[in-house]
Amino acid sequence: MLPRSGDRAGEWYTARMPEVRPSPETHPDRYIQITIPVGMLQCNCTIIGDPVTREALVIDPGDEINRILELLGRHHLKVKAIVSTHAHIDHVGGLSKLHQYTGAPVMMHRDDVPLYQGMDIQAAFLGIARPDVGEVDQLLTDGDVLQWGSLAAQVMHTPGHSPGSVSLYLPPDAGKICKAPPQLYAGDTLFAGSIGRTDLWGGSMDQILDSLKSKLMQLPDDTIVHPGHGIRTTIGEERQSNPFLKR
Repeated sequence: MLPRSGDRAGEWYTARMPEVRPSPETHPDRYIQITIPVGMLQCNCTIIGDPVTREALVIDPGDEINRILELLGRHHLKVKAIVSTHAHIDHVGGLSKLHQYTGAPVMMHRDDVPLYQGMDIQAAFLGIARPDVGEVDQLLTDGDVLQWGSLAAQVMHTPGHSPGSVSLYLPPDAGKICKAPPQLYAGDTLFAGSIGRTDLWGGSMDQILDSLKSKLMQLPDDTIVHPGHGIRTTIGEERQSNPFLKR
């Protein structure tokens, strides 16, 4: 069920989410991956690191920067880039602070920059303090390839939840270390059993369904999906059971 536009923090995103949180884990033979839920709305922040060069990509540092920095230090990782899958407050609350601590460039799609710069409106909507807002150092476009260490991720523009929503896709050989299932970091476009809500600023049901069907559902069934909230899933599972994809 889509939440009503007046619903607050507990229904910031559309989902039927089990009360299960992702836990930190590593894959030292392939790459280091750590996902932790941060902030009031439990946004999944993900760190992906190269085990050889120790370069890392940080996706959606929404809050709790000290926790993120502690994990980076524990694994001796140097942040190469900070990526925002979209500019909703729960995903970008820590962008500026993480940039200040690491010096790594902040990246997002140009269509979400106005949403990022209008953080006062989002903070007022939730009744919370406005986080620091900094500069966006690099504007992402569909088809960009982000590289750090021996790793590479393809940028997919997947609008609908917000105008500039992006997903990051790591193909099976992304690590050039050993073959593994492809990985998708989907932000709030796709969840386990649901999709992102479209009744917030710039949302569009038509756009998100097009993004899902023309882009994400074209990926292999064994692609592991890491959503912006809640538990992971696969493209094959969502193709078979997600009610929004059966329309």
